[in-house]
Amino acid sequence: MSTPVRIVLADDERMVRTALRAILDAETGLEVVGEASTGAEAVSVVRELRPDVVLMDVRMPEIDGIRATEQILATLDPAPRVVVVTTFENDAYVYDALRVGAAGFLLKRAAAEDLVQAVRLVARSDSLLFPSAVRGLAAAYGKQQPAAAPPWVARLTDREADVLRLMASGLTNAEIAGRLRVGPATAKSHVAAVLAKTGARDRTQAVIAAYESGFITPR
Repeated sequence: MSTPVRIVLADDERMVRTALRAILDAETGLEVVGEASTGAEAVSVVRELRPDVVLMDVRMPEIDGIRATEQILATLDPAPRVVVVTTFENDAYVYDALRVGAAGFLLKRAAAEDLVQAVRLVARSDSLLFPSAVRGLAAAYGKQQPAAAPPWVARLTDREADVLRLMASGLTNAEIAGRLRVGPATAKSHVAAVLAKTGARDRTQAVIAAYESGFITPR
């Protein structure tokens, strides 16, 4: 049997954690290994348990989910994938969490199957959660018309630039390979090159960087 995806839940509402645990523990290949009720506790629990995925509430006591995410990603290697769980989709807090490294976000009212799919997806690191929503957040809260493009933009090859645009559209490696008519290994290599050149931890950060640099304009 393959190793299950290990998950930590961070939310100051016990009922939310209980509901999330019930949904996730019922799924084959997913295991909730810990919980936290504050941002500071989330950092401590994640450092101790080293999960694969963290579901992180944005607004929590002591430190919020943004700072907790930032601390976790800055101090753990390999770091877990953090998914922000929020009440409101169009929220500056969510965008700030994505900027510091969260892999994506989920609404608290999301259907159980969407929650499970999101956890599996970020654990595979193979695509971008809700690309249209990320685009909307970038349009609302991203930097507008930067004074100059960062140096990494000029370092992208034409093919890598195409790959970054396809990543922003939410395509998986397999879909990028099909669109560009290259092999899966080649597509994966291009994605890795994009992450390295943008200095991004994952696809979400690369796409945020693309929007904030003006390389891609959110519409």
